[in-house]
Amino acid sequence: MADCIFCQIATKQRPSQLLHEDEQCVVFRDITPKAPTHLLVVPKRHIAQLDDLTAADQSMIGHLIVTLTTMARQAGVAGSGYRVVINCGPEGGQTVGHLHLHLLGGRAMHWPPG
Repeated sequence: MADCIFCQIATKQRPSQLLHEDEQCVVFRDITPKAPTHLLVVPKRHIAQLDDLTAADQSMIGHLIVTLTTMARQAGVAGSGYRVVINCGPEGGQTVGHLHLHLLGGRAMHWPPG
């Protein structure tokens, strides 16, 4: 989608410091971090939200999660722990209409989040 900021980052139409890129996804730092480590794992294919996934997306979503765990190890938060968040829709806290996974770490996480 031409007006989607995450599509623009994934296709390099918008500058971003990519920490990882492969055929299915990109990883970059959140511009408004909520933790010392706050990365976004974003599929290259535009999927508006979690509810839009189908059975055909099982391999892709698995790839996103494996990529996230690899990035957690590279960021040095895997040993101490981290949080994975997928917001869905406006009431779920999703602010960008493109599916993405948040990797948050580097500090103690509390529940419920504040």
